[in-house]
Amino acid sequence: MHAETKPSTRVGGPPFRAEHIGSLLRPPELMRQRARFARHEIDQAALTRAEDAAIRGTIALQQRLGFKFVTDGEFRRRSYHSFFYAQLGKLAIDTIAGADAKGAQGGAGGRGAQPIAMIASRVQWTHPINAPDAAFLKAHSNRAPKVTIPGPCALHFRGGDKAVLAGAYSSVDDFWDDTVAAFGRELNALVEAGCRYVQIDETAFAKFGDPDVQAALAARGDDWSRLIDTYIAVTNRVLAAAPAELRIGMHLCRGNRGGHWHAEGSYEEVAERLFNALDIGFYFLEYDTPRAGSFVPLRHVPRRKSVVLGLVSTKVGDVEDRAALRRRLDDAEKFVAIDRLAVSPQCGFASVDTGNPITPEQQTRKLALVCDLAREVWGDT
Repeated sequence: MHAETKPSTRVGGPPFRAEHIGSLLRPPELMRQRARFARHEIDQAALTRAEDAAIRGTIALQQRLGFKFVTDGEFRRRSYHSFFYAQLGKLAIDTIAGADAKGAQGGAGGRGAQPIAMIASRVQWTHPINAPDAAFLKAHSNRAPKVTIPGPCALHFRGGDKAVLAGAYSSVDDFWDDTVAAFGRELNALVEAGCRYVQIDETAFAKFGDPDVQAALAARGDDWSRLIDTYIAVTNRVLAAAPAELRIGMHLCRGNRGGHWHAEGSYEEVAERLFNALDIGFYFLEYDTPRAGSFVPLRHVPRRKSVVLGLVSTKVGDVEDRAALRRRLDDAEKFVAIDRLAVSPQCGFASVDTGNPITPEQQTRKLALVCDLAREVWGDT
């Protein structure tokens, strides 16, 4: 039996009606300074000043558009997950092996290669990772600081037991124990820094419905359905260790790197367990293309939980029609009541620092669209 999840909605708290997933396009000046840092032309202090200035700018943008929370755009990270895991040991989560998988050669929009994990040490939390980011947001905005972290199962999903047992561990159970302990300590550090809103990016669950992913997991010796149960159990252990005042949602997508994706398929394969056995109050679900399937799997969402629908694409520059998005909300409402829904882009605009193939102007228009739609439907963001 799983624990009763706290209600997902509360006055003034997340999830908000207008959301975004966290990462934003890096300003060109920041990318120039990062390149200079890589060439040893400036020091860390100069790079930090450039990051600070860029983050203050993106805070101002989010506030101007009307979001009730702010992120730092993930401007201090190369990617949404590589920095985090590198702080926990000799761990790499985004190694690309071989050529891109089918579809990627045609340019943006195809299936890209699934990165793999390398585990060369035990997982160990030694210092706060994102707490300084939360503190910076608190110091420069009166909006709720939102911090995004990768999911506790992301490393295993990209390497499996084989990567875990390659040298760092003799027991997979020890790996999970270390992972749960590390995430618990980081969540407590975030609360100590003033953060009350965390988004876990656990993309594995959305990929289990893809036959190609299922086949790849089977080829390395993993039963994909059994992995679902394992990942839910591990995530529930992390959630149980989190401070009670912390609001945690889970983002799921099928890959987002330079306009490419890693998987396709409905949530149907995982929906019943994902929405009922996982002790989390709200979900950010990718629903911007037919690759995600229909809203029918949402019939499994219990009344105590809510869903942020990722209806706006960060992969293409064309800005969606607001009336069409409103009709999609009407379709989703057949399965989840409108008071338990919210809207967002389907993923970040820059899961890696080079970003997706859209312009800053298009990004701003898409973010504004999310806020405008929220005001139209719910009267507030």
